[in-house]
Amino acid sequence: MTRFLVSDENPGGQRLEEILHEIRVDVITRCTKIMSDPKDEARAVLDNNMKILTILSEAIRCAEDSTRILDKSFGPSKAANGGEPRIGRS
Repeated sequence: MTRFLVSDENPGGQRLEEILHEIRVDVITRCTKIMSDPKDEARAVLDNNMKILTILSEAIRCAEDSTRILDKSFGPSKAANGGEPRIGRS
């Protein structure tokens, strides 16, 4: 079903917020490499990356909120141990 996220087919996957955190770190790393470049193209890419970072931060908050909702309602996920999904179907 998914290549990256935890699921019954991928019990070793990651939670969405973990993946988004990793992407955010990568974008920040790229930003630091181009932040002193005076070229217009570098400035435009940096501006776009800053917008992307804002969107990623909001997505992380949403994913963390979903995890809190599921944990509160159904307890911790057992998908990594082959358990049933907390919501939806297998």
